Amino acid sequence: MANPLSRREVLKFGAYTTVGGVLTPGVSLAQAIVTDTKGITARDEQIDSGGTKIPIYHAGPEKMAKYPVIVVISGFTGNSEQNKDVVRRFAQAGYYAIAPELYSREGGMQGKDFPQMGQISGKVTRAQYLGDIKAAADYARQQRWARAERIGVTGFCGGGALTLHFTSEYPAVAAAVPWYGHVKRTYSDAPGVDAFAVADKIKVPVLGLYGEADTGIPVADVKAFEQTLRSKGNTDVEFVLYPGAPHAFFSDDRPQAYRKDAAEDAWKRCVAFFEKHLKA
Repeated sequence: MANPLSRREVLKFGAYTTVGGVLTPGVSLAQAIVTDTKGITARDEQIDSGGTKIPIYHAGPEKMAKYPVIVVISGFTGNSEQNKDVVRRFAQAGYYAIAPELYSREGGMQGKDFPQMGQISGKVTRAQYLGDIKAAADYARQQRWARAERIGVTGFCGGGALTLHFTSEYPAVAAAVPWYGHVKRTYSDAPGVDAFAVADKIKVPVLGLYGEADTGIPVADVKAFEQTLRSKGNTDVEFVLYPGAPHAFFSDDRPQAYRKDAAEDAWKRCVAFFEKHLKA
């Protein structure tokens, strides 16, 4: 299988439509959402991951209590302002959310153009990705305000794929929400390991949020993966396909891709899903 992070595949996904892209006629400009920090605490810090310091962004309600944890895995653009805003949205919804910067060793993604981002992300190994996400999850679970036994994981694009891989490897995960994560994505250090290969290890509830018009992730693949999870005995699985929605339809900072109706419905489903499985 070809590396899905090749330049050709990234173009196909449309993951970087705001980098040197052209607005599609008829698509209205999206206003990037900025979530208020009133009532929450949000900050950048650094944690240890395998002997290397990596940045994290985390946020939670100011009121001292115990909150379920949401690990937010970014797409190929890293911990962008939009990804940090998602962390704040979860904090406002009553969670302690944390997002690791997955590309700090490579100098980060900010200021990089699309070919550079594709080249950088394609070289990061599965082991490094999962190691950094694990470090963030472990750190979060150690905080006094965290409900360590209530861990949810969600991610977008490349982070959506990693949501599935991390769920298969990290026993503490109680619920997972991949957003348009490629179910056939593989990595340089694990060429035969895609989401299908680890499906038998995903035993927790899964809500998949995908665009029916995503040119990089065929609808047939999404449906096949949902059926594969069910065939492995996981009955609490639902994959939603939004008609007319492209890849990255939740990215309100990318006007070419953002679809307001799909994004708002998907967010409501995501929050309700975590409410059911992490707060009940």
